[in-house]
Amino acid sequence: MTRKSQSDKQRHKKPLFLLMTPLLFSCLCWTPALANGLEEQQLVEKARHTVESFMDDPNFTWFQGHVKDAKALLIIPQQLKAAFWVGVDGGSGVLVARDEQTGEWSEPAFYILGGLSFGFQFGGEASEVIILAMTQGAVQKLYASSFKLGGDASIAAGPYGAGAEGATSANLNADFLSFSRSKGVYAGVSLEGSIIYANDDSNEAYYGKKVRPVDILVTKSVKNKHSSGFRQAIMTATK
Repeated sequence: MTRKSQSDKQRHKKPLFLLMTPLLFSCLCWTPALANGLEEQQLVEKARHTVESFMDDPNFTWFQGHVKDAKALLIIPQQLKAAFWVGVDGGSGVLVARDEQTGEWSEPAFYILGGLSFGFQFGGEASEVIILAMTQGAVQKLYASSFKLGGDASIAAGPYGAGAEGATSANLNADFLSFSRSKGVYAGVSLEGSIIYANDDSNEAYYGKKVRPVDILVTKSVKNKHSSGFRQAIMTATK
């Protein structure tokens, strides 16, 4: 092998993290493929139930009082975490963004959230997660194909429980605020270092053609009648 070919091969070699992450996410989040966007319709319906359950939970009073201030919402009905020395967490979800002019919420765009952690760890858990995008910069990040929470944008756990309504922590100035619970109980999942990916395959399956997040969230060039119940739940939560 020539020195040039060795150099080319080395230049195109990706870090182990980038090679492992998509495979681990796909294994963790995999469900049997369903035709005609049915799987995506079910995810949207689960996202509606997640929003409604958070709005009914007496421990999420701060969330209930401030969700209307968010510029976008990423709802993940089931964030899975499994660990055997290397921890893997991931989940599929939907994102909606508010039109600053009309106050209306967009159709849902599909995303994947996940990350890796290393160390002595075993076991698994499932959590519901809602992430509030609180700044315009946070919303702009969501239009990209992928970005890293805590690296490209700041994220903090949102206030929870008794006394949360009076929270004045500096954490509230973060680009994103995350709220999570496991089996109806506060989970406190750390999302620092997690990566958010636009799920192009699910977006295409749900809308019947290739679309990018900006087509769904900004230009609103596509619609799906099955999202009406979900969008109504968002409107009710943020009025």
